[in-house]
Amino acid sequence: MSEAARVAASCAFPQWILAQVQTAGHGRRGRAWTMPKGNFAATLLMFPQERPEIIALRSFVSALALYDAFVAVTGRSDPFALKWPNDVLLNGGKVAGILLERGPAHLSIGIGVNLAEAPPVSMVEEGALPPVSLAHETGALVEPEEFLDQLAPAYAHWEAQFTNFGFGPVREAWLSRAARLGTEIRARTIRETHHGIFETVDAFGNLVLATPKGKLSIPAAEVYF
Repeated sequence: MSEAARVAASCAFPQWILAQVQTAGHGRRGRAWTMPKGNFAATLLMFPQERPEIIALRSFVSALALYDAFVAVTGRSDPFALKWPNDVLLNGGKVAGILLERGPAHLSIGIGVNLAEAPPVSMVEEGALPPVSLAHETGALVEPEEFLDQLAPAYAHWEAQFTNFGFGPVREAWLSRAARLGTEIRARTIRETHHGIFETVDAFGNLVLATPKGKLSIPAAEVYF
């Protein structure tokens, strides 16, 4: 992500940056993140002009692109699912994550994928889903460059859908691939934890829970199953 910020200063068009080695990786809320050899870490550098709340919806665009890339390299869709707000699951474990960072005039979409190896469980927050790797779970041996060859056009497709038709088609596609939709989940915000049925994602990308007190719209939280 730091390399993307450097490139942004002299670039005016979208660009993928594929990391060979990651020295300062981090996830949401600044959590440390490392990349074992053979895994995928890339950043899409963009210069969107929409309002911040619209730009943020590209986490859903990115998730759909990742899903399609996984299907392309494995030939299977059944073991994959999307977890709100920014993870991809494989056989119930986390195989990929997305992180959006905004600069003064650019957007960096960071994507990490456990292609070859999952990070140690000791790095995972208590209660979070276990990390898994594509190679271990499916037997597919995929190089980072090969994965990017599938991810880049998949992202271009969903970005075109988003740009031309808005969040509606992206939202519907995301929900059709969502993990635990219609089941009880736990959403932890900075201040409190909510329990309820994962009912939907609304037109603003918020998680909607059906609780005993009524529907609750949550813009940001950690979700636990």
